Amino acid sequence: MNAFRLDNKTVLVTGASSGLGAHIAKVLARQGAKVLLAARRGPQLAEQVDAIRKAGGDAAALSMDVTKPDSVEQAFAEIETEHGGIDVLISNAGVATEPRKFIDTDEDAWQFQLQTNLSGAWRVARAATQQWIASSRPGVVVNVGSIYGLRTGVLKVAYNVSKAGVVQLTRSMAMELVRHNIRVNCLCPGWFLTAINADYFATESGARYEKSIPMGRLGRLEELDGPLLLLASDASSYMTGAELVVDGGMVHKAI
Repeated sequence: MNAFRLDNKTVLVTGASSGLGAHIAKVLARQGAKVLLAARRGPQLAEQVDAIRKAGGDAAALSMDVTKPDSVEQAFAEIETEHGGIDVLISNAGVATEPRKFIDTDEDAWQFQLQTNLSGAWRVARAATQQWIASSRPGVVVNVGSIYGLRTGVLKVAYNVSKAGVVQLTRSMAMELVRHNIRVNCLCPGWFLTAINADYFATESGARYEKSIPMGRLGRLEELDGPLLLLASDASSYMTGAELVVDGGMVHKAI
């Protein structure tokens, strides 16, 4: 079980100021990693870093907007000079808009999701791998995708396309980077209860949707911990280009 440990590893988590990203950062810190939490929201980042440190973990905040090339470039310059580089990238930054029909999806909604979910993942992974290759350093990338990158869902065309792109990005990176000792895999969650969706799942419609999941319930964030640690650690040393689905059976649900 020591293969799941992350002692002496520095891990960058994007989108870490709240929700899944903040949870991921805490899980990695408990496994011995030094965690760099990156996001746009400084005060929220500081709160998460403080919580990790109070629990005995090693963490630092990093200002980064994945939609802006200059912000990513500056962040990785700081990573190199202040932290000596990273060993693992958890590319988690992502957004979604309210449900809307395809014909009602405007330019702003389309670009908002594609720029963060797909272009942001590409931009950050490219910066990380450039540093690794330049220093002949091995690396691990875990792209956080979604079951909607593997199946479709109505009223979320931009989100679906962005996450399908993340899956293909993962596969393409994996095949090109394996010769540099860089592994790339994709974690594909289904529906997990978070602050963002709690109000919806408290409604009658949300309760019906929850019952439609083959396991009959939403996932709990801690149920992502094992799959996350598998992909982030040496426990997955013979895995690259894979999609690891954690969704209560939703992606294989018969229609």
